[in-house]
Amino acid sequence: MTVTIASLGFPRIGPRRELKFALERYWSGQSGETELHEAASGLRTATWARQKALGIDWLPSNDFSLYDHMLDMSLMLGAIPARYGAADGEAGLATYFAMARGTAGEESGCSHAHASLTACEMTKWFDTNYHFLVPELHAGQRLALGRLKAVEEYREAKAQGYETRPVIVGPVTWLSLAKGHGLDPFDRLDEILGLYGVILGQLALAGADWVQIDEPILVTDLDDRQRRAFTRAYARLARSGPKLMLTTYFGGLDDTLSFAASLPVSGLHVDLVRAPHQLAPLLKAAPRSLLLSLGVIDGRNIWRADLEALLDRLEPVAAMRDIVIAPSCSLLHVPVDLALEHKLDDEVKQWLAFAVQKLEELAILNRALVDGRASVAAELAASTQAAVLRRASPRIHDAQVAARIAAITPAMHDRRSGHAARRGQQQAALGLPAFPTTTIGSFPQTADVRHARAEHGRGRLDTDAYRQFLREETERAIRWQEEAGLDMLVHGEFERNDMVQYFGEQLSGFAFTANGWVQSYGSRCVRPPILYGDVSRPRAMTVDWWRHAQGLTDKPVKGMLTGPVTILNWSFVRDDQPREASCRQIALAIRDEVLDLEKAGAQAIQIDEAALREGLPLRRRDWQAYLDWAVACFRLAAAGADDATQIHTHMCYSEFNDILPSIGAMDADVISIETARSQMELLEGFARYRYPAAIGPGVYDIHAPRVPGEAEMVALMRMARRHLAPDQLWVNPDCGLKTRTWEEVRPAIAAMVAAARTLRADLAAEG
Repeated sequence: MTVTIASLGFPRIGPRRELKFALERYWSGQSGETELHEAASGLRTATWARQKALGIDWLPSNDFSLYDHMLDMSLMLGAIPARYGAADGEAGLATYFAMARGTAGEESGCSHAHASLTACEMTKWFDTNYHFLVPELHAGQRLALGRLKAVEEYREAKAQGYETRPVIVGPVTWLSLAKGHGLDPFDRLDEILGLYGVILGQLALAGADWVQIDEPILVTDLDDRQRRAFTRAYARLARSGPKLMLTTYFGGLDDTLSFAASLPVSGLHVDLVRAPHQLAPLLKAAPRSLLLSLGVIDGRNIWRADLEALLDRLEPVAAMRDIVIAPSCSLLHVPVDLALEHKLDDEVKQWLAFAVQKLEELAILNRALVDGRASVAAELAASTQAAVLRRASPRIHDAQVAARIAAITPAMHDRRSGHAARRGQQQAALGLPAFPTTTIGSFPQTADVRHARAEHGRGRLDTDAYRQFLREETERAIRWQEEAGLDMLVHGEFERNDMVQYFGEQLSGFAFTANGWVQSYGSRCVRPPILYGDVSRPRAMTVDWWRHAQGLTDKPVKGMLTGPVTILNWSFVRDDQPREASCRQIALAIRDEVLDLEKAGAQAIQIDEAALREGLPLRRRDWQAYLDWAVACFRLAAAGADDATQIHTHMCYSEFNDILPSIGAMDADVISIETARSQMELLEGFARYRYPAAIGPGVYDIHAPRVPGEAEMVALMRMARRHLAPDQLWVNPDCGLKTRTWEEVRPAIAAMVAAARTLRADLAAEG
């Protein structure tokens, strides 16, 4: 029996975020298409070479993207909305980035001009923090093959001596995630399958023996339409040429296991990290002719594997049949290389494995399965020792934290009064006009801000000078907000590197990397904190900065916090206790901060829970248990506040309509949400649910470079008024402004404030 190793995908951004910087040079006009493509080609070549050197048998191609793999698939299928003007199915970079980012008239760095265009809708890739561009299908839309990127990149690798297994998003997943306008996306199934057939046929002609076709939708609750689509799709695609490795991840197949194993494909990949229980039924259901790919190394988290324990499970399987061992999913979701971490605490570092180290772990497993454990005795001993030392470390558990958790009472989750009673007290305290204006929290992190932070980190700018610089930036932001006419101000968050990292750095139980970057979307990368132990708050984290800002103005300044569920979901979380337990610890730390802000005089406190929906399990049967503890953790963090203190929260880029009762149960006074890209569509659900609190629907998309005008924002808010009462509505951007420039922010906020005044005039005219 043979054992081989596969990589399902590798981080695209480069070890030092080379892709990010290449994209930003292109967008700013500092480089052209040639330079961008050369940088991308260099990253692909380096990635193939590195994986080959690590002993990977199945190298992926087409796992690279300039922005997003779902967008790439849409362009290959010619699924380009008419507003972008590429009617023939062939689209260049101008169209590609217009769909990804929108345009502000003429797109910087591109050779073609567009009118001002909104970007495609963006949302989370299953339950990850990766954002994808939602495909759009319109009634009457003509589909036609575009640039066959998957074929080009296979040929590129082959020309360099690398035989690869191209990766494409499967048709049923693509259609399931698409949004239909005037049609059900599955109405286009046969047309889409024809295009997929051509792509697969072209890959076969280019020499591809296998194709990895990703269908993560299989681990969700499938309806009859999707099941029929799978049956029809793979009966047809199996005849297209290459052998197909049907790839599932992010969970177990469970009720679809026998169905998936019966599809006419040559291989099936399953996630044995998230769903280890599916191995035994898989071995029973899978015919011996079906090559099994076993995802045994965690592609979503950064903890080192227990290799001896894995071998105990794998050795009997390898003795029975040919297998492939692989990460559970693409390594897109973890940092590139632990070897780049020169400042990380040595004790914590020995517990970790990034993308490179995960492939090394697979190579060790492979040698043990092929040549016996004695051939890798030293490596196995090191793996076992790391696991033992981690379990025994005194840094993991804190008796004081355990005592606080044990002392939590039900009353600690409830505000003193209901929302209606609180609203009157808050309005009396704040004195806000109708359609109050605010922003989500952050302002542009300019080159000067980033430079000062870097200089302080290198020790070239002392702490007193750095804090003085930040105080001056904060004062400039406060003065500008007053001049702009905003009703509720923010301090701008210039001291913060990231909305999660900033808090994690001040909490116990977290560690941080220097180069542990992970792609969130496009050029946007984050460094998730590593939550390795019990969490507590040694001291106040935001009070001094809030007090400084509030002392500069008579207008209310929001205290700005990140919520416990978001800190949890945007961190690499310890795997030695339930996620719920870690979240409650974080909630108590945030509760302490809420109470300290209120004691300092804060009348409004925002607790962002941008990732609450993201953490929702993929199977509905598991939803309620997650929502119960996630909502309880938010309430534990917020409910200590007095009735007169207005609690805000923010959520973005998620589908909320199916969890509205839980959002209502959070009992926030104001929620701000992303609605600009979806044209206020989300508010229909809030209206049907009769959401009782106030809502700030985003009136412009901050992830695009375009600056919308007053008329556009007024039109959006008038749409919002169709669903909600005027006294429920706030006016704000759809997310924080840290990634934008002041040249974009100033006119956009001016237009937003003018739009609010127009809405107030509308209300006055109505009498």
